[in-house]
Amino acid sequence: MHLASLSLLSVAGNVVLGLRLPAPGNPEYQSLALKDRALRARQSGITNSTVEQQRAAAVKDAFMFAWNGYFTTCKGQDELEPVTNTCTNPRNNWGASAVDALSTALVMESQPIVNDILDYIATIDYTTTATEVSLFETTIRYIAGMLSGYDLLTGPLSNLTTNASAVDLLLTQSRSLADSLSFAFNTSTGIPSNNLYFTNQTTDGSTTNGLADIGTLCLEWQRLSDLTYDPSYGDLAQKAETYLLNPLPASNEPFSGLVGTNVNISNGVFLDATGGWNGGDDSFYEYLIKMYVYDSSRYSNYSDRWIMAADSTINYLTSNPASRPDLTFLASYVNTTFVNSSEHLTCFDGGNFLLGGSVLGRQDYIDFGLALVNGCHDLYNSTLTGIGPETFSWNTTGVESSNEAFFNANGFYITNPLYDLRPEVMESFYYAYRITGNTMYQDWAWEAFVAINATTRVGQGFSEISDVNAANGGSFDNVQESFLFAEVMKYSYLIHAPDSVFQVAGNDSTNQFVFNTEAHPLKVVGPPV
Repeated sequence: MHLASLSLLSVAGNVVLGLRLPAPGNPEYQSLALKDRALRARQSGITNSTVEQQRAAAVKDAFMFAWNGYFTTCKGQDELEPVTNTCTNPRNNWGASAVDALSTALVMESQPIVNDILDYIATIDYTTTATEVSLFETTIRYIAGMLSGYDLLTGPLSNLTTNASAVDLLLTQSRSLADSLSFAFNTSTGIPSNNLYFTNQTTDGSTTNGLADIGTLCLEWQRLSDLTYDPSYGDLAQKAETYLLNPLPASNEPFSGLVGTNVNISNGVFLDATGGWNGGDDSFYEYLIKMYVYDSSRYSNYSDRWIMAADSTINYLTSNPASRPDLTFLASYVNTTFVNSSEHLTCFDGGNFLLGGSVLGRQDYIDFGLALVNGCHDLYNSTLTGIGPETFSWNTTGVESSNEAFFNANGFYITNPLYDLRPEVMESFYYAYRITGNTMYQDWAWEAFVAINATTRVGQGFSEISDVNAANGGSFDNVQESFLFAEVMKYSYLIHAPDSVFQVAGNDSTNQFVFNTEAHPLKVVGPPV
């Protein structure tokens, strides 16, 4: 059992308004949200705001626990391995967890952590690394993390440091890193290579790049241009994006707005018609609407493409499992053949439809987004740990005697049971609450957070687990990705935190910030929507 770690949380982390938290395998665990709501109603003096304050404090405690474990042991390195209390460097030994944690420490108003991270970022040499660099991962984690810190510290959270030079260095360091990465775009088309080597400015020789890897650069690189008044950074990303916004050949756009996955770097042509909203394609579609949120005056063409993709998704990819037609998932496709399987990664989709519906004034997109959120909640609500799996399917041809009962009850069966501390379900709960105001989504998020804390917390941090449908999550895999700090903790906190300018806007207000795919809030520059 891993419940001993709950003692390190605040009152809200140990006790849900007076109730001890049950073990993950206990059926009572699945009804935690219902108990929470009932206790709200019957305990005198307990208000919604008190519940939210206690929950937010519990999440902040968990963040600080993980941060202290990482920074004490692995300062200057990328990740803590929490089981062995050792360090690893899958992100070029630039301190990925620290940079990814900055915007979360800011929105939690943890000034000591903010200052520790600012001091550390000033020491990073982004011009050198001995290991392969991912343009995509480096952009969404490092560049976005620093730009978000800059936007928050020169804006609504400027009170959290008095070190103006350290704030300025966030922008300087972002520019240094982008300059180091820019040779990736030195191709005949301007479509970048993703896998880079700084030592001799070469690539891994790949002749193709993927839809998400190309299409998840435009927000961060454009923000860098807008902050530095140097258009070159945004121009690089936008030139690559034009091949995605105007895809060729037409046969590799099997449904209007929905394209293939792999693009030929030398001529910009799509090489297949395989795709959907799963990993490898996901954040291309995510950024189409987010670019419009970032600047609605410059990027209406992005929202037009998002609308095309959203409409085709609703018309063609909507899938209701045979055993649970009340649930909605998104199929993927190979040409025009549908594949009834999906991923935890895909569960950002509900939040993205909600954002699109909100900023475009389209209730149909909001309703569809909520249906997707409900389907992803079912992933969490169906397992022994209360956490959803890495991959799953509802293809009836894959139903066997070993998974038939589970499929009949839950509408899916598990194809990969691990949990890698992924944030996408929590992300969609957050958007659902912010856009509808329905506190049910706060309850779902709290229940998920409690499950994650109870099952993955080990040593001085949190670990990937091997099996969400095994007692106690199976075994620990000794991996704590930096996005635990950037995404899981941020969404878990903000859904209970007071309203603020950097929060996603509800239907009666407009967005002043937009979250990148790593949950780093970037300041909107165009007319707010």
